[in-house]
Amino acid sequence: MRITLLSIFLFSFVAIGCNNDQYVKPTDPVDVAFGKALEFYENEDYNDATDAFEVVVNLARGTNYAKDAQFYLAESYFKNGQYLIAASEYRRFYANYPRDEKRPEMQYKEAFSHFKMSPRYKLDQSNSKKALELFQLFILRYPNSDFAVEAGEKIDVLRNKLAEKKFNAADFYLTNSQYEAAALYYGMVVNEFPESKFAEPSLFMQINSYLQYAENSITQRQKERYQMALDSYQKYLQLFPNGENRSEVENLFDEIQNNLDKLASN
Repeated sequence: MRITLLSIFLFSFVAIGCNNDQYVKPTDPVDVAFGKALEFYENEDYNDATDAFEVVVNLARGTNYAKDAQFYLAESYFKNGQYLIAASEYRRFYANYPRDEKRPEMQYKEAFSHFKMSPRYKLDQSNSKKALELFQLFILRYPNSDFAVEAGEKIDVLRNKLAEKKFNAADFYLTNSQYEAAALYYGMVVNEFPESKFAEPSLFMQINSYLQYAENSITQRQKERYQMALDSYQKYLQLFPNGENRSEVENLFDEIQNNLDKLASN
């Protein structure tokens, strides 16, 4: 029994020792440490890869391995779904190596990391705004980059999401009979995101909001508020002459005109 237990103990000790040899240690030569970290990465073990490359980045300072270690550290965090840290590491790469050929890719991936953290439109959009800012800056700096088209596509996605958030806020105000606030928010969608798919329905709903605002106002203020609706109608004709809601817009125009005629006859 003693021999058996001792054998088990020795086997376990050796196995643990062998297993520990896979991990990067501060005492490892930099080439050995880099090789171990890269093996984790290539095996798609990104959790261990992030830990390993964190050590390698410190070991590799001032060596030929430093730049590649920083690159793989950022990539490991990204592929491990740790996008906020990945964004920081991509930024550190191009800050430390501003003339490196990978700089455009690193700046794109910094923006893409924030894009990956962008939530559905109802939630806080801080990461959406940050990603939008970084993608716009990227296109400004690298208009001919291979990533420029993808950056443009993601800008469209983000702007539509931000437009939807404001559109949803406008709907909320309208549902709660806060007609002026609703009209203002629909106007924000049109002015800030004119290319978004929410611009046309927002202008249609702005006309409707101003119409209801006028109808629920005291008589002395109705004319000026119907005029607000007419101004939005004219803007709709200019921007969306063939808009999806054109027939409904014309119905609103007829209603506004009829109400103005009644006011004039009193």
